Amino acid sequence: MSAPLPIDLPQVPLLAAALAAADRGWHVHPLRPGDKRPALHGEAQCPRTGECAGGHRKWEQRATTDPERIERAWAHAPYNVGVAAGPSGLVVVDLDLPKNKGMRNAPDGATVFEALCERAGQAVPTTYRARTASGGTHLYFAAPDGVRLGNSAGRLAPLVDTRAWGGYVVGAGSATAAGAYEVLDDVPVAPLPGWLLDALTPVQQPVRAPVPVRVPRGGTRCAQVALERETAVVAAAQEGGREAALFTSARKLGRFVAWGDIPRHVVEEAFQSAAESTGLPPHQCRSTLRSALNWSIRTARPRETA
Repeated sequence: MSAPLPIDLPQVPLLAAALAAADRGWHVHPLRPGDKRPALHGEAQCPRTGECAGGHRKWEQRATTDPERIERAWAHAPYNVGVAAGPSGLVVVDLDLPKNKGMRNAPDGATVFEALCERAGQAVPTTYRARTASGGTHLYFAAPDGVRLGNSAGRLAPLVDTRAWGGYVVGAGSATAAGAYEVLDDVPVAPLPGWLLDALTPVQQPVRAPVPVRVPRGGTRCAQVALERETAVVAAAQEGGREAALFTSARKLGRFVAWGDIPRHVVEEAFQSAAESTGLPPHQCRSTLRSALNWSIRTARPRETA
C-alpha cells in the first residue's frame, strides 16, 4: 500500500470523491483541475510506456475502481473526477439548461424530461441524482445487461442528452469556474426504465436487396465489364451512402469515356438507372453523375500511363 496523502493537500476532497465513486463500482479517471476535460495525455503525445506500453490507452480504457491507482493519480494535483459511464455500467441522463439565458419562459431539460415521462405514462424515476456546475441535473441509471448503448445528444428531446459507452460525466465533488457538482439525491441507482431503453436503442433498418439493373451495351469488353461491376456497387448501396457510391463509381468509369472505350450516354444511362433504383431522386442522380464524369474525363491520364 502507498503511504497516505498529507491531509492538508487541496486534492484530498477530490480524492475522497473519486474513492467514493469507485466504492460504488464506478470507473473514474482524472479531469484537469477546475475543468471538464480529461487530464490524461492524448494519442499524439503518448510515450508508449507504462499503461500505454502495448499501445495508447484512452481515458475510457484507463478509468479504474482500484483505490491504489486512484490515490497515485490524485496525489499529483487536485484533479476533478470523471465517471466513465460505459465501464461503470451506467447510462446518465444529462438535463441541461437553455443556452439562451434571456429566454425566461423556455423549459429546461428537467421540465422536458418530466414531459417525456408523462407521455410514457411513467413517473420521473427516483435514482441517484447530481447537480451540474451550470445548474442542470445528472440522473444515473444502471444499464441493462447485454446492452451496449452509446451517447446521444437531443435524441430524446432538446436539452436531454445521455452518456453511456464512449462518454463520461463530471462526478460529484468536482468544481469548475461555473460552479460545483453536488449530490442531490444520494439513493441507489435505479435500472434504466424500459421506455427509455426503447427510445435509446437504434432502430435497425432493413437491408434493401439490390434491384437488378439493365446495363446498355456499347463499348469495349473491358469498359463494359467495369460498367457492370460499378453499377452493381451503386445498386447495392444503402441509405446514407448512396450518393457517395454513385460519385465514386462514376469517377472510375470516366477514364473509359475519355479514352473512347465507351460512349458517355451509355455510362450515364446505366448509372442513372442504378442510382434511381436505390431511391435517390432523378435530379440528384443527374447532378452527381455530371460532376463525377466531368472531373474524371478532365483529369484522366493517357491510357499508356494509367
